[in-house]
Amino acid sequence: MEARDAARALGKPGGRGLKIKATAIASVAFVIFLFVVGIFGAGIGGKALADSCGGRGTPNVDYGDEDDAGPQEPGTGGIRAQQIANAKTIDKVAASEGLSGRATLIGLMTALQESTLLNLDHGHLDSVGLFQQRPSQGWGTAQQIQRPEYAAGMFFYGDDVHSSVGIHGLTDIKGWESMGLGQAAQAVQRSAYPTLYDGQEDAARQIAKEAGINLEREGKPGAPYENGGQEGDTGTGNEDQTDEPDTDAECYPEGAADRPGKPGEPFHDGDAPWPANVKNPRSTEEAIAWAKQEAETGGKDWYRACLAFVARAYGWNFSGVPYAIDHYREMPASMKHDKDRNPPPGALMYWETGGRAGHVAVYLGDGKIASNDILRPGYIDVVPATDIETKWGSTYVGWAPPYFPKGG
Repeated sequence: MEARDAARALGKPGGRGLKIKATAIASVAFVIFLFVVGIFGAGIGGKALADSCGGRGTPNVDYGDEDDAGPQEPGTGGIRAQQIANAKTIDKVAASEGLSGRATLIGLMTALQESTLLNLDHGHLDSVGLFQQRPSQGWGTAQQIQRPEYAAGMFFYGDDVHSSVGIHGLTDIKGWESMGLGQAAQAVQRSAYPTLYDGQEDAARQIAKEAGINLEREGKPGAPYENGGQEGDTGTGNEDQTDEPDTDAECYPEGAADRPGKPGEPFHDGDAPWPANVKNPRSTEEAIAWAKQEAETGGKDWYRACLAFVARAYGWNFSGVPYAIDHYREMPASMKHDKDRNPPPGALMYWETGGRAGHVAVYLGDGKIASNDILRPGYIDVVPATDIETKWGSTYVGWAPPYFPKGG
């Protein structure tokens, strides 16, 4: 519940007088609490859950929007407990072979970027688990990879703790201890977005602190390849772990009518009516007006909550889908306009961010969107739609009508 929702609740009648008074007092106390958190939250919990992609405000994590009436506060509920449990498992696996706290930190940063430190049963292509490892590329079966101990072991040690043959882990990388943290993570993951791991360091350190993990722990003598990696590496490498991003020529072939425009080029207003089954509590005009008003007078309610915001713009309390990019993927094929840079005003626009969640914003027309976190973390601002590409380095996926079949 947001502070303004709590305030509205004070005026609702019902119950006996004493109950009303107790409820009112509790509600006032709750509003005061939310107000204090709003003022001091940046110092208390601003990085309590996974910070995502490096730059300030860059999206990665929507804090769940399946059954809540609004964006969740970072660092609360079962998700945080799962993250801490998984962090402890990663540290235990690292320490089991005498690896340093630095190894644990690299593992935490990697898992935060790949899965938000949650043991996912899905991902890009056949990727699953904490580190989004792929069965098709030799990392194990899906069932194995979804065991946190196994996934962490593969990340740190590869196929064999005492050999670099086969799938490489962190300790198979020569000089990993002296590399930059993100560089070491990338050496294992071979991600199409190599610069994003460094952005998780603060969040990883915060989780380690909450989990009681000593990141200053020194590696034990004799630990596998500690301080240097294996000489004379003969392993096969992880070249196929993740797909390389499409080249500009592949994504935007000449003359392709269904993929007009290239990254960074302006967006223009299209004129495509919504299908008959797109029905929302608010009309398109009302949603655009609400989004603009939120940008002008709204509060710090939308930190890492892009999907919750666009659902609220159209009058829903929640979208019914946990991640922005999943919302696009679950759209009927007839509603998805991949790469099309001519969205109608009121359309939902989607971007891949290199993290799990992706990003979504409301297109306002004239090349502008209403987006959270782009200028002020937690706030909505009206900005050029191209900012998501040029400022965040994200990849535009396409647009879709404001369709919320699971909204409520």
